[in-house]
Amino acid sequence: MGIGSKLLITIMLLFTTVAHAEDESSYQLASGDIISIKVYGEEELTFEKIQLTDVGTVSFPFLGEVSAKGKTTAQLVQLITAGLKDGYLINPKVTVSIDEYRDFFVNGEVEEPGGYPFKPGLTLRKSIAIAGGLTERASKSKMFVIRDKDPSKKTQKITMDSPVYPGDIITIEQSFF
Repeated sequence: MGIGSKLLITIMLLFTTVAHAEDESSYQLASGDIISIKVYGEEELTFEKIQLTDVGTVSFPFLGEVSAKGKTTAQLVQLITAGLKDGYLINPKVTVSIDEYRDFFVNGEVEEPGGYPFKPGLTLRKSIAIAGGLTERASKSKMFVIRDKDPSKKTQKITMDSPVYPGDIITIEQSFF
């Protein structure tokens, strides 16, 4: 492998890492996500694997119910930090991490329809594999998604290489031929 090929591979890996980090930093929390909140030096304010409630909140000491729905982890850190600075701690060091993403759903002509845990980098092709593959009657062209982040909940046609996100509902229709 020449120097040019190695440089190209290095650039591609760097781009993939940056793109993945940007995806994580823009990810909006919602009901079903499981997060950990750590306040350094404050053991009683550190919580592992908390599932957000149905309305996308988390109960936190001193602050009560904190709304995480629609916020990134960075925005949630700012919200908790500001709340703790307001009469509780002088300079709190807060981190929020996502332990488990909310499920995505596959229905229609797959072997095992249902909800499955999301993993970053998921595509329709991988989602179908997770759901046991297509049935014999599955259409290879009539594949649709309702995006969880789309407020109109409009059905969109997708391809095998389309990305799948947490909360998405995928439908594989039946072929009539």
